[in-house]
Amino acid sequence: MSIRPAITTSNATPTVEGAGVHLHRAFGFNSPETHDPFLLFDDFRNDNPQSYLAGFPWHPHRGIETITYVISGSVTHSDSLGNSGTLTNGDVQWMTAGSGIMHQEMPKGNARGQMHGFQLWANLPKNLKMKNPRYQDVQSKDISKIVDDDGTEVKVITGKFWGKRGPVDGIASDPLYLDISVLSDRRKSFKVDTYRNTFAYIFEGEGKFADSSTPKGILLEKEVLGQELHIRDMSGNRTLVQFGTGNEIVVQAGQQGIRFLLIAGTPIQEPIAWHGPIVMNTQEELRTAINDLRNDRFIKPQ
Repeated sequence: MSIRPAITTSNATPTVEGAGVHLHRAFGFNSPETHDPFLLFDDFRNDNPQSYLAGFPWHPHRGIETITYVISGSVTHSDSLGNSGTLTNGDVQWMTAGSGIMHQEMPKGNARGQMHGFQLWANLPKNLKMKNPRYQDVQSKDISKIVDDDGTEVKVITGKFWGKRGPVDGIASDPLYLDISVLSDRRKSFKVDTYRNTFAYIFEGEGKFADSSTPKGILLEKEVLGQELHIRDMSGNRTLVQFGTGNEIVVQAGQQGIRFLLIAGTPIQEPIAWHGPIVMNTQEELRTAINDLRNDRFIKPQ
């Protein structure tokens, strides 16, 4: 057992995207190697319809995958290939943009005006950037949910965890995407692949994660291997936790319990040329994509 230390924590920052959607960005557009293969993570939870109803009208994507996870409210989507649908409570859409797609996403709140969810961008390796676009729309009822003996609940969106496999498959970065809830004052460990970049995003409650540095908080009992486990300061809503190397993370839930996304992916380690929702490997490829967009050549024959 090798504990992954929480090496950095940061708070998501407010930003405005689309036609005027107010959201919080945990990371994106800076130092993409830090979260490789992931490029961007947005928290679009909002309780004010005037701050999100303008939505994300038609816009292009190329060279990436976008993962939308809706907690409350709904998102109606459509694209240039004729696909359309609505994501609602607990649904997931994993869109592989590949060679190029025009896409729109229009949010709508629930009866209380709540529009809650997240969007993650994952990079595609060079050999897959120009593949045909692909949609995977997954309803919440098809997502595996595991409840452990101590009440810990894990939803497996993609990847394999505790003997269950998520319904989303065929993803280039072979990611693990989990929605985890740990009850009040419980301590829990979760195994992850040593070679994947891993982060957690807290969106309900609060908790502490194992740290390799001298603690400011509490010191837990010795682990099975005799190592002392230090715990970072309390982290709460909209906190991003980036982990170092190891094959297990440890969380101590606070009095309110904790709910967080745990996401891990295999680094691609390729050059990135990035302009908004278009991510290629070279500046020449990026210029080609922008010229395609300007000259009505962006959508390739299927």
